[in-house]
Amino acid sequence: MTSEHINVDDLLLAHAAGRLPEPVGLVVATHLALAPQRLATYREYEAFGGAMLEELSPVELSAGAFDRLMARLDDDAEPITTRDAGRGRAAHDPDVPAPLRPYVRGRLADLPWKHYGSVSEAKLPLDESVYRTRLILLKAGKAVPKHTHDGQEITVVLKGAFNDGIGHYGRGEIAIADAHVDHQPVAEAGEDCLCLTVTDAPLRLTGTFSRFLNPFLRF
Repeated sequence: MTSEHINVDDLLLAHAAGRLPEPVGLVVATHLALAPQRLATYREYEAFGGAMLEELSPVELSAGAFDRLMARLDDDAEPITTRDAGRGRAAHDPDVPAPLRPYVRGRLADLPWKHYGSVSEAKLPLDESVYRTRLILLKAGKAVPKHTHDGQEITVVLKGAFNDGIGHYGRGEIAIADAHVDHQPVAEAGEDCLCLTVTDAPLRLTGTFSRFLNPFLRF
């Protein structure tokens, strides 16, 4: 992610072109799983990228490239028994869409949650050298402290909804925040709000008193 202003269509186009890093691609894939009405737009971007590829001149593969590819596929293949498949289906949490299941094995309640008052977070097992990928659970009717960002934050709602004074975001919708956004997300009353969030820089608290906590915040 960069300091440029981006929107959801930018993310869909980049994902269709295979240009997104894994954490951001996970957000987009989750968005598409929960908002299937966006698939038509995504397919258009894929078709556009395919048309561009067809105009490129073919490049000859190096000697033995195909054999090496097939060998890797054989090494990576793991047989799945009927018992394993049944156990995997039973373990799926209904609030976890398919793209997230390889990262959330079992129940959401079994994740190593950290609790900060009305906000809880659980890290997902992705490389954190550039991005931090977390599940955020905000209790119904509660707010996170007012803040802005030194980089970008991309969030997709998995359950419930929140309003940050700029927009309303429900299940499957993506919210994008950066240094130009100073907001305070509030979960709608009646249901806790569960989100998948990816950030590439720390947030900065901007409330009258909470800003004094900034030196103690972790990315």
